[in-house]
Amino acid sequence: MSSTIATKKGKVKERQGSLFQWISGIVLGIGGIFFLLPFFWMIMSSFKPENEIVQIPPTFWPDTFTLHNFKYLFQNMNFDVYLKNTLIIVLFSFVGLFLNAVAGFGFAKYEFKGRNALFVLVLATMMIPSQVTMIPVYLILNSLGLTNTMTGIVLPGLVGAFAIFLFRQFMSTIPTELLEATRLDGASEYRIFLQIVLPISKPIIAVQAILTFIAGWNSFLWPLIIANDESLYTLSVGLSLLKGQYAANFGLQMAGAAFMVAPVIVLFTYFQKHIIENFSISGMK
Repeated sequence: MSSTIATKKGKVKERQGSLFQWISGIVLGIGGIFFLLPFFWMIMSSFKPENEIVQIPPTFWPDTFTLHNFKYLFQNMNFDVYLKNTLIIVLFSFVGLFLNAVAGFGFAKYEFKGRNALFVLVLATMMIPSQVTMIPVYLILNSLGLTNTMTGIVLPGLVGAFAIFLFRQFMSTIPTELLEATRLDGASEYRIFLQIVLPISKPIIAVQAILTFIAGWNSFLWPLIIANDESLYTLSVGLSLLKGQYAANFGLQMAGAAFMVAPVIVLFTYFQKHIIENFSISGMK
């Protein structure tokens, strides 16, 4: 009798759990639709002529499909220059990604005097807001004559404490015996890093590559501060200028925002599994 009652209770709990999952899924689905609606509206509006965007009642799907807004951005708003500058920043950010990996490997697998103290010092820089360091960094670059140059834009962002921390945490899990065996076979330190450590570190490299791309693509404040020449502006700065100069032209603003956001959304959607699964690496020994 008791086993029958326990079985019935188990089935009731199972039904309740299944019902809760269905309700949670429906609520989350509806919430997701509401969150995505402004994004889809922005995408659709970027392909509409201005008179259709402001018409009442509004239309979700364009009655007249046009690429005029995007053409205007590149022909009259120098978005081709902004895109080139942004891609340059992203490219050098990936160079910085390699430097962060080298630093993380050094902290993880090499014994040297003051290693722990130096690593704590690196971590301590994470507690300093970037806005606090912008003025001294600007003064240093100004004394070197690097203000209003692409070098001055990309140089401060080449390395970062957070990336070094993640690489160090992941590379600490690589067996030291494997590296020692490779050294006994006559491999140099450079070969060990390039042919052994980097292939093993593909998961964390994938995560950092995504975060690096997003940070470089969305770079706004530092390029705005260090550069006063419009030929050095990024897409984010150009979008800000677009909002100020064409505040009443909603089609251009939608096109600029769509061009800015769409690549990041696509990249994050495709690689979100890597981001979610590998963020736990930061807590590994």
